[in-house]
Amino acid sequence: MMDSTSRSTSRTGIRATARTAKRGRAGAAAVLAVLSVAAATAGCKAQATGSAPATPSAPPRATATDDDKPASRPPSPAASSPKATASPTPKPDPQGTTLMASGSEGKRVRELQARLRQIGHFDRSPTGYYGTVTVAAVQSFQGKRGLSRTGRADTLTWQKLLGMTHEPTAAELNPPTTRPVAKPDKRCMTGRVLCISKNSRTLSWMIDGRVVSSMDVRFGSQYTPTREGTFSVYWKSRHHVSTIYHTAMPYAMFFSGGQAVHYSADFAARGYNGASHGCVNVRDEGKIASLFAQVKNGDKVVVYG
Repeated sequence: MMDSTSRSTSRTGIRATARTAKRGRAGAAAVLAVLSVAAATAGCKAQATGSAPATPSAPPRATATDDDKPASRPPSPAASSPKATASPTPKPDPQGTTLMASGSEGKRVRELQARLRQIGHFDRSPTGYYGTVTVAAVQSFQGKRGLSRTGRADTLTWQKLLGMTHEPTAAELNPPTTRPVAKPDKRCMTGRVLCISKNSRTLSWMIDGRVVSSMDVRFGSQYTPTREGTFSVYWKSRHHVSTIYHTAMPYAMFFSGGQAVHYSADFAARGYNGASHGCVNVRDEGKIASLFAQVKNGDKVVVYG
């Protein structure tokens, strides 16, 4: 049996143990309280080193109710862009639709030129190209008829022209020369004559006052002029080459020293932009070939201004 001293010691130990336990429970409770507060204020969870931070979730969108106006959205580019302004409708031309104008070409232009030539508004042979001369001729016609001087062949201008002219003949549409053939000099009215006019720049092959054929010609420059006067063909050379200028002179018919009527490839290519060294150049090879076959040595040549 325990003595009184032992029982006293035992009770003291039990009370100490109880106090210790009580203090332990109180400490644990305090620790748990601290951890709970820390967890509540941290608001995040542990994150592994090197991992990307978590993206915060977007706040929930407010839902509009029946009596609430939806949030206004910025206008789309299409809605905000200014409306296209319609261009004003062009007024119709009082003289109608333009049928031909500067730069046009073809058979209809040739007919226009031939008809204008019939009534004195076009002073040369039809070419089929609507250039500055044709523009001026149309303006002249329009001015005489009280129309706007546009220079364009519109429907009203064309109708008036048709009413004043006849349908052009084949010779009117395609005359033998670009420019009108000059009235023959009186020296050309008898015999076989190469009748050459510097003013009209044409050559007419005439027999007893009748024109057999005509063609465009080009003359020498002011430094090497073509001689004027009455001559005769003294030599024909089909494949002639100039011994001075070393240029080809096909179908050459010499009439005065080294001057001759002959075909010129340069004249055919460049027109009146160039000049000869005194010869009479022809640019239509077919016509000069036919002429060469008909002309004989001794036939007359008349060159006049």
